[in-house]
Amino acid sequence: MASYTEIQRVLIEERSMTEAAEAHGTLAGSLCTAVSYRFEDWLLEILPDGRAQADAAANALREVYARTAQALVGDDPAFDLLLPEEEQPIDARTAALAQWCQGFLYGLGSRVIQDASRLPGDAGEVVRDLSEITRVGVDCDDGEESNESAYTELVEFVRVGVQLVFAELEPVRGHSSVVAGLLH
Repeated sequence: MASYTEIQRVLIEERSMTEAAEAHGTLAGSLCTAVSYRFEDWLLEILPDGRAQADAAANALREVYARTAQALVGDDPAFDLLLPEEEQPIDARTAALAQWCQGFLYGLGSRVIQDASRLPGDAGEVVRDLSEITRVGVDCDDGEESNESAYTELVEFVRVGVQLVFAELEPVRGHSSVVAGLLH
């Protein structure tokens, strides 16, 4: 899949008001709940004209869509968050993680679920935790190693939590709808 930097560049060129992390979070949240969430639906969410002007941009975004949907449907732990690379400062990566969670919550709540924070069981707890992560920041009093460790744990929590939410919302979404979305 294209890197965060590449997708960020594509979104800037396409005049998106959404950062790459938030756009990917929106995609993941929408795929968790939508009866039939297509590539074109995602573009309507993240691009001003609802479509990519450049073929290369459309191809890069289509790849992100397809790989994200396939990873969520699959049983292996291939699902990953689209976040800045490790070379980026910890505060930039942390801010992007908060944006990712914000996008996820938006995608989750913009479909059939009116109040995602009221989901029952583990899914509801994950959603409430993701809401808290939208306010995460770097603790300047902690050392770099401590901040890196906390960031890594949060990313893993979000990654696994999203997979759990996806699995628990199966009755809402219907399995065939996501597979059908991959074909469009």
